[in-house]
Amino acid sequence: MTPSHDAAHHRFTADTDAGLAQLQYTREGDTATFTHTEVPDAANGQGIGTALVEAALAWARGEGMTVVPMCPFVAAYMADRPETHDLVGAAGRKWLDPDYDERA
Repeated sequence: MTPSHDAAHHRFTADTDAGLAQLQYTREGDTATFTHTEVPDAANGQGIGTALVEAALAWARGEGMTVVPMCPFVAAYMADRPETHDLVGAAGRKWLDPDYDERA
């Protein structure tokens, strides 16, 4: 299973035996906001969500974008992987660290 980028619909998708898995995003300038990840229940635990996040982050890095990990799944993935933190701009810090204070 290899995720595909459906740029026209602002999402990354993966076909599974249980249906379509997807990670949705919005793009404003050089910022990608990852808003929602959905994997069919019967396909949970197979690494599909992780593959979607990795594809989306690779795309953002390749485009020189910053990321706002609004989706809890994306935020949890990124919080556990410091090597992804350079992708997160100031607007996205609060999603990785609930104690982050952008006024500080």
